[in-house]
Amino acid sequence: MTDLTGRTVLVAGATSASGRIAVQTLVDAGAFVVAVGHDPVKLEALAEQIDATDTGAPWVTEACDLADEQAVFGLAERLRGDDTRVDGLLHLVGGWRGGGGLAGQTDEDFRFLEGSLTALRHVSRAFDDDLKASDAGRLAMVSSVSVARPLAGGANYAAVKAASEAWMRAVAQGFAKAARDADHPLAAASVVFRVKALQGLEQTLADRFAALWDTDAADVNDTVIDLTT
Repeated sequence: MTDLTGRTVLVAGATSASGRIAVQTLVDAGAFVVAVGHDPVKLEALAEQIDATDTGAPWVTEACDLADEQAVFGLAERLRGDDTRVDGLLHLVGGWRGGGGLAGQTDEDFRFLEGSLTALRHVSRAFDDDLKASDAGRLAMVSSVSVARPLAGGANYAAVKAASEAWMRAVAQGFAKAARDADHPLAAASVVFRVKALQGLEQTLADRFAALWDTDAADVNDTVIDLTT
């Protein structure tokens, strides 16, 4: 198992099924985990489910509306005020709406799906300096294989995921440029995981995310990893 002792990892969307497994996996690996969710009740339930007795690794929950730019940047400042610098960020905010062919791609559904991109933009910007300053910063999100082969009934979903992947590639370019400008080896990486459906791959996702710290940043920055293969 990857040893993440001394690392701080933020999981955005931690109250989902994949979030719970990711938090547990990261805690088991020795990371200090900041589990972020919107609903305090769900965060309380998450706290009751996570077992940190084996490693003794500390972890905390943080209630934050990731669609609120000021709230996200406030969270980043609050963590830095506690001398907490983030080394890793796993973005799990998402959801599915679709069907009905192209005519069924409603604006209401698009705005719902767009929330995941908005949250990604906020958290990646708020913690960009932390990830660049880390000696091994890792940012990852979950996308969909539908980006490569979109269907009419999932056009909204595929469009938002494609935009999210473009954002992640821009973050990757920013990591590379910052390293070049400082004449330092690349230490931060932005990675996209693609799935057909996340259900059943939650543990695989958590393990592959943790394993990013076992790989040189230059080998994984600006890459797409298909978890279905």
